[in-house]
Amino acid sequence: MTKEEDMIIVGADGSVASRAAVEWAAGDAARRRVPLRVVHVADTSWYQVGKPPGAGLPDLLLRAGRQVLDEAEALVRERQPAVEVTTRQVAGRPAEVLAEQAGDATALVVGSRGLGGFAGALLGSVSMHLAGHVHCPVVVVRGAHLPAGEEVVVGVDDSPECEPALAYAYEQALLRGATLRVVHAWQLPVHAYAPDIPYDLDDIRALQLQVIRDRLKVFGPDHPQVSVVEDVPCAHPVDALTAASEGAGLLVVGSHGRGALGSALLGSVSRGVLHHARCPVAVVRA
Repeated sequence: MTKEEDMIIVGADGSVASRAAVEWAAGDAARRRVPLRVVHVADTSWYQVGKPPGAGLPDLLLRAGRQVLDEAEALVRERQPAVEVTTRQVAGRPAEVLAEQAGDATALVVGSRGLGGFAGALLGSVSMHLAGHVHCPVVVVRGAHLPAGEEVVVGVDDSPECEPALAYAYEQALLRGATLRVVHAWQLPVHAYAPDIPYDLDDIRALQLQVIRDRLKVFGPDHPQVSVVEDVPCAHPVDALTAASEGAGLLVVGSHGRGALGSALLGSVSRGVLHHARCPVAVVRA
């Protein structure tokens, strides 16, 4: 019997972004050779107002949810026929239900802009709640079309909290046979621009590059098959990661970083990356 943690969970709500999320999740399940569960959340918060506790769902809501799941299942079977797929409809609040369904799963995948059951943009309270409270990686898929890029990009800083994200990125690169781009963005302090204070940019870049190499020492020896590109741009982390996402198939960030990424990923960096990245974003909790 398959353990819960050997399963990928994807939220489906009938939106265009949801379809892209289902397709991404099916591909990941195929690469990992694990089952996929498609979950539709029937958001009954509006319907239950004034209703007695335990009141049943209206048939119209149930039928709409069933159609969403049937279409998602058909998409999975079309794209990845070898994947074992099951469906589940659950009543409740989307963020709470999806967090509960994820449990200790391999990953939770959601679309970036939901309709229907997700009641609005998933880049709002739902995605932030999931990124902050779900223990497994949360993958947010933007837009209607998946990117053609194969490179996996990961943001790192000078704290050990970024290591779970780096481990996940290495795993994804290995599964995809992709190059791993490790990005450590850095910025000069404001006083560095004073003309009477000399700064050697080459020395600074060398120090920033060492930050990456210190992190790679932990995982690199175990993944000799993965080709790594070290990237140390002088830029704001959101700008650097967004630029790197242009040619990527996946961007990976940590949820509790410090240093250059500053509390990434539940602060300004996370919001910026989720709003502006050109590829799916995986948020990996430390």
